[in-house]
Amino acid sequence: MSDLSQEEWAEQLENDNNAFILDVRTPEEVEDGYIPGSTNIDIYLGQEFVDELEKLDKSKNYYVYCRSGNRSGQACAIMNSLGFENAYNLEGGFMNWDGDVEE
Repeated sequence: MSDLSQEEWAEQLENDNNAFILDVRTPEEVEDGYIPGSTNIDIYLGQEFVDELEKLDKSKNYYVYCRSGNRSGQACAIMNSLGFENAYNLEGGFMNWDGDVEE
């Protein structure tokens, strides 16, 4: 797992043809806006979260974020334990995101 600064995360994402953006916030948080192109799987779903992760393509590069960077860090650790090799945590989370946002 890698913690990437906002700049590193955005830059790496932009140049990655194999990227998958994963939003692990709650549906209520997603209503406040989200990073374009992201897929939401709520980490608070517990086993259901793990089940949903298992359906994803492990060969992709995952750019994971939450509100502050805490839950996405946990999500990256879970993903690593499930065999995902490339999971990148957005340090500071969506609160500090200054890129594009979908409402």
